[in-house]
Amino acid sequence: MKFIFVTLFPEQIEAAAGHSMLKRAMDTGILQMECINPRDFSLDRHHSVDDAPFGGGVGMVLKPEPVVEAIRVAKAKAPGAPVIAMSPGGCTFKQSLAEEWAKNEMGLIFVCGHYEGFDERIYHWVDLKISIGDFVLTGGEMPALMIMDAVSRFVPGVLGKLASAEEDSFSSGLLEYPQYTRPVEFEGMEVPEVLRSGNHKLIARWRRKQALKATYLLRPDMLPEEPDKQDKKLLEEIKEEL
Repeated sequence: MKFIFVTLFPEQIEAAAGHSMLKRAMDTGILQMECINPRDFSLDRHHSVDDAPFGGGVGMVLKPEPVVEAIRVAKAKAPGAPVIAMSPGGCTFKQSLAEEWAKNEMGLIFVCGHYEGFDERIYHWVDLKISIGDFVLTGGEMPALMIMDAVSRFVPGVLGKLASAEEDSFSSGLLEYPQYTRPVEFEGMEVPEVLRSGNHKLIARWRRKQALKATYLLRPDMLPEEPDKQDKKLLEEIKEEL
């Protein structure tokens, strides 16, 4: 799967993608990454890509010509890949989108802004605006990298086991249950006995209950309006125990 970044700071993308899971996947050819810098398509000798906003105001706005030309080059390299502009005013990115986009063999094109944002006309060449939350960053590179990381985890071969991604928080619609490893006892705290029992049925029930409990306490908005019979029983137990 190929990820193309339209960015003024390719070194930021390259540095972040040069470690851990993403680097291993790129070294083996499972993932590909490329940066296209709008400065390369600037129309003046200073390679400027921004200008003062019409109507006045603070800050600078990214000019349409270099950004659009960079998008065109990206689309030529990955025909059929959706063009995603990182924007605080976009739709909120969710785990379900990560799973969906991981199936797109043509890859993804990220358009990363800076300063006061893009000239509005560039959105004619954009398929979707995406936000990672209700806050503003200095640029779109970090949000785009976060999305690449989230999507990559669902690309076959990137993780050791795809089940690792499928069992994560949000994939099941709930927050993840607690995880433990050796040692059994650490500074007076022990691994729950059920996890050491070898009884897979009891372990599965415990994990489901803990996932429901975490979601109930921290993200009740994620709980289903009509839980099935088993989840309803577990939720009743949780409420009685609190």
